[in-house]
Amino acid sequence: MPHSFTATSIRLEAAALWRLAWPMLIGQLATVGMGVADVAMTGHTSADELAAVSLGASIWSIILVTVSGVMMAINSIVAHDVGAADLRKIPHTVRQALWKALGVGVLAAAVANVATLLFAHLYLTPHVQAQAELFVHIISIGLPPFAAYRALYGYSTSINQTLPVMLIAIMGLCINVCVNWLLIFGHWGLPALGGVGCAVSTALCMWMMLLAMLAWIRYAPAYRATYPFTHWEWPHWPEIGAMLRLGVPIGISYFAEVSAFGAVSLLVARYGVVQISAHQIALNFTSLVFMVPLSFGIALITRVGQSLGEGNAVKARFVAWVGVWMSLAFAVLSAAFIVAFRHQIARAYTSDPAVQALCAHLLLFAALFQLSDSTQVAASCALRGYKVSRQPMQIQLLAFWGFALPLGCWLGLAPQWMPWSPAEPMAASGFWIGLVVGLTVAAVLLSWSLRNLSLARMRAA
Repeated sequence: MPHSFTATSIRLEAAALWRLAWPMLIGQLATVGMGVADVAMTGHTSADELAAVSLGASIWSIILVTVSGVMMAINSIVAHDVGAADLRKIPHTVRQALWKALGVGVLAAAVANVATLLFAHLYLTPHVQAQAELFVHIISIGLPPFAAYRALYGYSTSINQTLPVMLIAIMGLCINVCVNWLLIFGHWGLPALGGVGCAVSTALCMWMMLLAMLAWIRYAPAYRATYPFTHWEWPHWPEIGAMLRLGVPIGISYFAEVSAFGAVSLLVARYGVVQISAHQIALNFTSLVFMVPLSFGIALITRVGQSLGEGNAVKARFVAWVGVWMSLAFAVLSAAFIVAFRHQIARAYTSDPAVQALCAHLLLFAALFQLSDSTQVAASCALRGYKVSRQPMQIQLLAFWGFALPLGCWLGLAPQWMPWSPAEPMAASGFWIGLVVGLTVAAVLLSWSLRNLSLARMRAA
């Protein structure tokens, strides 16, 4: 049945998207909260321990986000099968996704451990370097179960079961805080491990979240029609290869974005404590706000994929654009909030007047890029619902590494060998201008790609 953009149809679709997205939003916030708790609780030990955890977490977070992207292929595959009412394929797909998760998780753990070699080139004290390396070595044990959990996460959300991902993430956050308290500070007779205690806690949480998801799938009635653990199945390499061809570009897209923001943080650090502190505060706050459009985007993969599985390209286009406009509407509200309360936000993070003033200034750029950031994440996820991931990867690589970083370096560093460089380096402000431009390029190109693809599928249908 054709779907027109009437007020009633838009309202109904927005409600359906929100029902899918809000449990994932809370789950995403709880997952982010685990990292916040690690840094905040370690900060009450010593500066060395905090530095070690911050360095280790920088590697952990980049690899974690990349793994999440690589495992996201199952979302669109299962959503298409649900829309086509072909539930017989889903158990086999989930089993193969778990084999893929094993390989991806082990490879990610190996990469994380090799990445610790970078610490030897950062002029760290021997104690900080040793603690940071040990942090990564221990926390990497959590990467294989995390990859498997994300496979089951994608399976669950694509059959419209988002409540367990919320409850399990909240459980993981509570366990993480409790075990941190025991192991960081050495309560109840346990050894005081400092920052290493965070790594033990997070790795333990990854295993417990996987076990909890397995238990939920085993006993919840909603999974009986597609229950994947009825029998043993060996890897089917052509299918795993197809999942990798869809998932690896998503992982690269996530890596491009996270690594670009990480590179900006490293480049801003040369301008002193005030610049890097203000930058990190603004980035931390916008990362929390970003969880809302990201949750809309993950829900869009399911809604678009199910519509295409039904063979309804008109509905898929309607769903995609309602999701994009819904994400953009939230961006307008969040941008207005940031502009209105930027000074209060800065004061909530720090009592230093210089950091407060610069942070409030940077939050103006953060408010501006809410519009493009929300649009680009929704459009890219809608494209993934169409099982298209390579083009979004190319666009996001171009946006972040072709526009955002070069422009940010030109404005922020003002190298005199480049033509038309600013008279003085703009420091953090210059890099944030680059991020705004890069995200805007991504938003425009991804929206254009979604428009062309959705119209082409309609004509083909």
